[in-house]
Amino acid sequence: MQWYVVASLLTVLTSSQGILTTLSQSNGGYKYDYATIPFLAEIFKLIVSSIFLWRECKKSPPPRMTTEWKSVRLYPIPSIIYLIHNNVQFATLTYVDTSTYQILGNLKIVTTGILFRLFLKRKLSTLQWMAIVLLAVGTTTSQVKGCGGASCESLFSSPIQGYMLGVLSACLSALAGVYTEFLMKKTNDSLYWQNVQLYTFGAIFNMARLFADDFRGGFEKGAWWERLFNGYTITTWLVVLNLGSTGLLVSWLMKYADNIVKVYSTSMAMLLTMVLSVFLFTFKPTLQLFLGIIICIMSLHMYFAPPTTLVDLPLKSTPVEVLVDRRTDTDS
Repeated sequence: MQWYVVASLLTVLTSSQGILTTLSQSNGGYKYDYATIPFLAEIFKLIVSSIFLWRECKKSPPPRMTTEWKSVRLYPIPSIIYLIHNNVQFATLTYVDTSTYQILGNLKIVTTGILFRLFLKRKLSTLQWMAIVLLAVGTTTSQVKGCGGASCESLFSSPIQGYMLGVLSACLSALAGVYTEFLMKKTNDSLYWQNVQLYTFGAIFNMARLFADDFRGGFEKGAWWERLFNGYTITTWLVVLNLGSTGLLVSWLMKYADNIVKVYSTSMAMLLTMVLSVFLFTFKPTLQLFLGIIICIMSLHMYFAPPTTLVDLPLKSTPVEVLVDRRTDTDS
């Protein structure tokens, strides 16, 4: 399968994620425990990956699977980074408002490019760096509301701790993605075997979070496994399937493409969500949204298009022209 097909699927699924989550609400709230969604999504990814791994094992030759502890012990690290990242997210929201947090979140586009270069030693051209910065500018532009009155002032009125935590959150998000790509490409192991390891630890850490929530709440609502499916509807299950399928596509991109492709997919998904929200909800399109879409499309073209289509290079002289020039010089 071509990477751009997987990236397009990821864009569609990611854009529908927010819409499905909104549709799963009832009277502006959730009747189910939202913390159970990531846990069930990890279980779904683990089951799907295990089935595909079992099918691979029945073939000849069997897939490559590294089972040494020094390799397996690296797979909990992305879950640990994401766990820290989630806590930093909540801490950031105590200092800044939601719109400022979303804009700070766009820093992960640039930090991903920087860590991509530093840790994976992947060289990017000047045009590609410009494209990444343009992508961050485009997504930020689409999120900025009209600058009349307090809406713009709120972007710069938060405490310095909020901005520092926002930068830290962006760095952690980029680090988790870059480290996952490093893991996936470190060996030639089967993708599904690597997924089984990732999602096993992911399920364990999400389960630990559910236990922690119960202890923090004094088990007032009972144990998490007793209310696991309480309030679930068809839409809620679609959210679980969507989140799980998105994770599987991301792991494929980490193995066979790279983090930058994932960043473009998720960024385009955000813009697609805004456009779809115009038709599905009461969201009103703004000039900033249209400008952001145009800038992001320009960035997409700059990053992935061949350099010859972006810059007019001087035509090289043909051997005949060179010969004629030499004869002319000799005659003179």
